[in-house]
Amino acid sequence: MTQPPLATNTSTQPPSQSAPVSSNYQPTSTSSYPFTSGNNLIQAPLNTNTPLKPLPPVTNSFVQQPATYNPIRPPVSNNSFQGPISNNFQPPYSVNNFQAPGGINRPPVPTNSFQAPLAKSVPLRPPASSYSFQAPASANGIQSPPVTTAPTLPPLSSSVPQQQNASYPQQTFRMPPGAYSQPNKHVPLNNGMPPMPASNQYQQPSSIPPLPNNQPPIGYPSKQPGYPTNTNYMSQQAGYQQTLDQFSNLSVNQGMNKMWGYEPHDLLNIRDILPSTKIEPPPIRLPQNLPESINCSRDLFRCTLTKIPETKSLLDKSRLPLGLLIHPFKDINNLKVIKTTIVRCRQCRTYINPFVQFLDSKQWKCNICFRTNEIPEQFLYDRNTEMFGDPYRRPEIQSATVEYLATSDYTVRDPPQPAMYLFLLDVSQIAAQSGYLYTVCEVLLNQLKSLPGDRRTSVAVITYDSAVHFYSLAEGQTQPAQIILTDIEDVFLPSPENILVNLSECYDMIVDLLKQLPDKFKDNLDSGSALGPALQAAFKLLQPTGGRITIFQTCLPNRGPGALESRENPNQRSNDEPPHMNPATDFYKKIALECTSFYIAVDLFILNSQYVDLATLSGVAKHSSGCIHHIPLYSGKNMSHVYQLDRMFSRYLTRKIGFESVMRIRCTKGMSIHTFHGNFFVRSTDLLALPNVNPDAGYGIQISIDESLTHIQYGCFQVAVLYTSSKGDRRIRVHTLCLPVVSNVNDVLVGADQQCIAGLLAKMAVDRSLQHSLSDAREAFLNVICDVLTTYKMTQTGHLTGSLLAPSSLKLLPLYILALLKHPAFRIGQSTRLDDRLYAMTEMKCLPLNSLLLSIYPELYPLHTLDQDPTFEWSELLVPSPRILQLSAERLQATGTYLLNLPDTILILVRHGTPPAVCSALFGFQSVAQMPENLYELPQLETPLSVKLNALIAYLNDDKAYVSPVKVMKDSSPDRMEFYDKLIEDKNSGGMSYYEFLQRIREQVKNS
Repeated sequence: MTQPPLATNTSTQPPSQSAPVSSNYQPTSTSSYPFTSGNNLIQAPLNTNTPLKPLPPVTNSFVQQPATYNPIRPPVSNNSFQGPISNNFQPPYSVNNFQAPGGINRPPVPTNSFQAPLAKSVPLRPPASSYSFQAPASANGIQSPPVTTAPTLPPLSSSVPQQQNASYPQQTFRMPPGAYSQPNKHVPLNNGMPPMPASNQYQQPSSIPPLPNNQPPIGYPSKQPGYPTNTNYMSQQAGYQQTLDQFSNLSVNQGMNKMWGYEPHDLLNIRDILPSTKIEPPPIRLPQNLPESINCSRDLFRCTLTKIPETKSLLDKSRLPLGLLIHPFKDINNLKVIKTTIVRCRQCRTYINPFVQFLDSKQWKCNICFRTNEIPEQFLYDRNTEMFGDPYRRPEIQSATVEYLATSDYTVRDPPQPAMYLFLLDVSQIAAQSGYLYTVCEVLLNQLKSLPGDRRTSVAVITYDSAVHFYSLAEGQTQPAQIILTDIEDVFLPSPENILVNLSECYDMIVDLLKQLPDKFKDNLDSGSALGPALQAAFKLLQPTGGRITIFQTCLPNRGPGALESRENPNQRSNDEPPHMNPATDFYKKIALECTSFYIAVDLFILNSQYVDLATLSGVAKHSSGCIHHIPLYSGKNMSHVYQLDRMFSRYLTRKIGFESVMRIRCTKGMSIHTFHGNFFVRSTDLLALPNVNPDAGYGIQISIDESLTHIQYGCFQVAVLYTSSKGDRRIRVHTLCLPVVSNVNDVLVGADQQCIAGLLAKMAVDRSLQHSLSDAREAFLNVICDVLTTYKMTQTGHLTGSLLAPSSLKLLPLYILALLKHPAFRIGQSTRLDDRLYAMTEMKCLPLNSLLLSIYPELYPLHTLDQDPTFEWSELLVPSPRILQLSAERLQATGTYLLNLPDTILILVRHGTPPAVCSALFGFQSVAQMPENLYELPQLETPLSVKLNALIAYLNDDKAYVSPVKVMKDSSPDRMEFYDKLIEDKNSGGMSYYEFLQRIREQVKNS
């Protein structure tokens, strides 16, 4: 190839284009929002005709007033931060006499705050049962311990005000009277369903004996006084007899309490706290004639509470956060697509859904704002029968998740945006040494024809070291022509029409370029990295159309605008307060906001072998709804890294993508959105701008209760995502979740979703760490669990004072909190690279709940028992069902083999005493001694054990974004600490053991 021409910045440089909106837009005053930060926010040019009309933007750390109770709070100290209190960590009360580390005292809790509300005579309120469920030692309701100075609550009036403005007809359309109203109101029940007792059912995990080990478990006494230890498996007859003896001593109330999940559990006396199978989310009790399946899938939409408190004071009393975790663009099979009339509320613009009320054949009542709307005739018309039919047969009424083909009223531009993909590749010396370019170009070559899009799809490639390299791919050229831009202080585009080219028209030219790139830069000695200028050039290239920028970065940017300097001190990696967790410059945030205003998303692949300042670089993805992938210490010689990058990038290129997207969240009148969590740009109080939306992104939302909900039986939340598909269709995906409203604090506690709570607390703690300090976030975790268990303790009487009680719905929350404290995002005392810590925090904010839970508390399975485990049929495979083990060295036998399921990889540990028969059946080696230290590919053998193992791995990968690479290691491997570091229940440099953690919580609760 001849020497490429050198492009210089001469007088022929085209004038810069002005953005359609002002880049120095100043948001309205945010003095009432404690953690609103960041000026110069760009308002994206949304079409003013679209129904999702944006309001003036606010900052990415949006906070809505008034604030609601939030259990995440900072510790109180004499020198504590005196500015506005964080919306993520401000509770109205503190636990009485709670002793924070360092002798910090918190103010006492008003004693009447734990007193249960008195019963009200409201016939439409679903009762706990025909006779009231009570705490085990209370006959007349839940009571706080007697305190002489505590004021008593006045009795609530049994009278209910008459309905005002009762304009709805008495004769209803296929509906019995009832739901979203007070007793005297003649308003039909939601879809004609009578109320059902608000209840919840949980299953007790069965016990297993402690597994043998050569030494006592670390930090967890195997024979602690008062801690039961099972030494043998109980026979079936003995277990059956024990169950009979247990229930023969229970009263009727105690038996019912256990069945409905009201029975308390003493955490210090439950050795096997983890269920043997995957934990299912708690059920949502909807009316009897409305199946639970009609509600939104819990994989898409999950609330921290399955029963909404009717007042803010009741929510505060429970000490639990109210929030949502959503996965709105998840890949869904058999999604119902509606191509006819879109029916929406005239006032709040809610989409019609299964939880609205049909007042008669011509009117329906919105379940969000309660406005009465007319039913369009087109909605009732059945095209199959060519007759006007029953509205209940409509897919919008039969399913809580639907997708609409939108009309031209919902378009941003005509025609809609095409699929535009631009790849920025770091080719500096460090990048060449890592060898990543070979893998990236090979995967891109293999998946080029699989990129989502249509005949308008376009592709561009830009490389950079100390200069920026463009590649002219004009039709008619015999080979790609390189254009080098050395003046990186003032970037311009040389012949942009030949850089971003149509994929189908220039396919052969693009293939030639991808084949040449790895060898072209394999010996590059240029140590510079001009990421900032390359990003500016990419923005100018996509500015007219929008699209997606994909960055591969291997080192610290050190040339041109956006250049950074190393801020990490390796000696401070294990400090209690790691420094430099916030951006060093706002350059990348500003360019992300400019990208957002033109519907451009920026995604990052960090493949670094040294510090790259992810705290600063992550802003370009965070504020443009992009995603971040990270493989630390990447090396092309490490096959585990190569396999992971191959599968990660392949999934990234072929997954579904939505362009020009916005997302709006609505909730029933009386509730409001308090805070958002994730990667997005906030355009108004309930509207998020998402230049690109992908199926692997999750979001968190904190909800506040502003008004009393006593007049309704059910609360609803709806999420609508408006986007342009890769084929150019404008679509709207709608999810609706319905939850019952309750008036009893015990119902709120029993209806808690502990996994969702842990996920939301993790997102809140990330904000707390970045806005204040890591120690504040860690202290807040302890405050949460102490507050919640103290609240539950006050509802229970008749138990030993040394116990630590928790309901079934919250018995795993201490375990999740301990796992979070030892997670790389929040751990202290253990050396953690700053980039690794920041990436872990990014995952906390953006991962869907299922993946986030695997990151917090991975699943541990024994493999040496697969031939004895029961199986179930899945996707034409017989999948074994081994029990899930707790993450402790106590559970590892010296003769066992174990699988650890993580969100992005699967680790298999082969202990030194593994029998030769198991080793041969699983891995094809006659003994452990013959195995290499590490295996990066799992052999596909025809042995029954190997077939079951591969079926199990396929089943575990089904719920992940991409197929996880498998790494097999012996317990003598240098990499074995990757496995052992995940045993979070043992005492290590990252913190105390689980049993010690429970003892600490008990002391705090006892003193409260």
